[in-house]
Amino acid sequence: MDKDLNRIRVVLVEQKRTSRWLANELGKDETTVSKWCTNRVQPTLETMFAIAKVLNVSVQDLLTNELN
Repeated sequence: MDKDLNRIRVVLVEQKRTSRWLANELGKDETTVSKWCTNRVQPTLETMFAIAKVLNVSVQDLLTNELN
């Protein structure tokens, strides 16, 4: 998939957090989180809610608002 569907990396940068930090907070493998951040793989809807909670943002903040 060539489309950026999530903004996880952008939100992490805005909050001065790392993908390693997010992986630790979620109890996930760093490689998995890295794939989410590069949009190579998308997290499940349930995981998106968990990410939003950890980052204290809405799920909508983690999603792009258009398909490229």
